[in-house]
Amino acid sequence: MAVQQNKQPVPNVACVVPMTRWTAVTSLSVDKTSGEKHLRHHITADGYYRGRKVIAK
Repeated sequence: MAVQQNKQPVPNVACVVPMTRWTAVTSLSVDKTSGEKHLRHHITADGYYRGRKVIAK
């Protein structure tokens, strides 16, 4: 039975995922309470996330 002699290298993420995915224009969301634009799944500059104040400044 054939046995692998060396461990095969794991491909680098940068090689697997096309560069267009990393440089693509990200979609912006508008917070329903503050009305601010922010990246999806991120808090706003004032600390709101999904209409709730999560960070007190």
